[in-house]
Amino acid sequence: EGEVEGRIVRVGKVDFLRDTKVKGHDVLEVPALRAQGEGHTAVKVAIDGRAIGLITLADAVKPHAPEVVMELKALGLQVVMMTGDARRTAEAVARQTGITRIHANVEPAAKAAEVRALEAENRRVAVAGDGINDAPALSAASVGIAMGTGTAVAIESAGVTLLHGDLRGLVRAIQLSRVTMKNIRQNLFFAFAYNLLGVPLAAGALYPFTGLLLSPMLAGLAMSFSSLSVVYNALRLRRASLATTPAS
Repeated sequence: EGEVEGRIVRVGKVDFLRDTKVKGHDVLEVPALRAQGEGHTAVKVAIDGRAIGLITLADAVKPHAPEVVMELKALGLQVVMMTGDARRTAEAVARQTGITRIHANVEPAAKAAEVRALEAENRRVAVAGDGINDAPALSAASVGIAMGTGTAVAIESAGVTLLHGDLRGLVRAIQLSRVTMKNIRQNLFFAFAYNLLGVPLAAGALYPFTGLLLSPMLAGLAMSFSSLSVVYNALRLRRASLATTPAS
């Protein structure tokens, strides 16, 4: 809302114009609904308390979005769209991307509340977003994922940033995290197994039965081999096979 050459101009969604008691905005409902059905955001314009027109805005769906949604589902994740846009707009975009669960007309604070509600159900929630309105949800999530091409506040609020804004990097990040956690569990097993066997032997556990003692040199060599095996196993991550390769 602002003053232009002595006239009060208001630009916003239906609720804003209704709250400010703008007259005549109902006339714009039909073209607004038509625009929303095509996946556009409808913004109404009023001058001096009377609606005069409609602006439609649209963000193009990223080329790889349907592919990414399909791969996320294949990884066992539930994909949810949370947007401040009208439900008809959200449904139009959801049809293009294969998303079936939608939360529309969601304000920034409500996005964060929805994330906290999901986590209260003992779910792990990752939020991907690039706008100012996404910042509260990115902060509230177990993992916030921002686009490198997005706003600075979104990047500051997130724990992970996809540098090129390529959604395929989201799939790669999840795959890499799973491979890394698997590698960590393997290394912990190796470390515990070596110590479980090596420490009793070095302490002379076999001596009462066989009269054998483990040479300190062999014990040191075994511990070195233990460390090398853990490091080598970790280095295997460099050859991890990740299904989707984002553009450079």
